[in-house]
Formats: sequence, structure tokens, C-alpha cells
Amino acid sequence: MKIFMLVDDSPVIRKVANRILTDMGFVVVEAADGFEALEKCRYNMPDAILIDWDMPNMSGIEFLGEFAGIEGAKNTRIVYCTSEIMVSDMTKAKRAGANAFMMKPFNRKILQTKLKEAGIEINKVSSAA
Repeated sequence: MKIFMLVDDSPVIRKVANRILTDMGFVVVEAADGFEALEKCRYNMPDAILIDWDMPNMSGIEFLGEFAGIEGAKNTRIVYCTSEIMVSDMTKAKRAGANAFMMKPFNRKILQTKLKEAGIEINKVSSAA
């Protein structure tokens, strides 16, 4: 099974995304901020990451900068999640390693589409809404 890391300071967003991703066949690991995510990545590199743009302690873009220096990071697919469309920020994230972008709020269909755009293989798709 593939490991998928959710990095968001909102417990609600993590809960919703966790349920969707679990239904898709991923083993889900959560982190409330970039620092926690980096520590978990150093211990066990995920196959994919969904990361929020705006978080306390370490923003998503700061995470991407640090993450790039961890062994095995190049093989991890990253979906960058934001609530605002800011082309300059999205360009920075793309240069820092983001493979796809997703707007909040999202649902199962949107998340599935963005995972495919990022080149993330989905093991199974539940029929649940």
C-alpha cells in the first residue's frame, strides 16, 4: 500500500481528506504543520503528500524548500492545497517541487482528479460519495 501524508493545520480538512484517501486505498499519515511533516518524512518517506499553503510555524512553501533536501524526496508526488489563487505563489510552489494544485474546499472527485494530474496512482476507488 502507498503511504499518503496529509499536512494541514485544520483537523477538519485532515479528517475529510483522510477518509477519502483511505477509501482510495492509501495508508494515511497526518501532520499538523510542516515541522511535524518533515520529521515524519525523515523517518518514513511517503509516496505522496497533500500540503496546505498557509500553516503556522512553517508554511507549505517553506516545507517544500526543506523537504527537497531529504533523501528520497524526489520520488514523492506533491499536491499543493490552497484557498486562494495566487499565480506567483503557485509558480514558487511548482519550482519548489509541487506536482499539482488543488483549491479548498474540495471533494472526492476533485481530489481524485488532482491526484491523477500529479501522477499519483490510485489503488481503488470506493463508490461512497
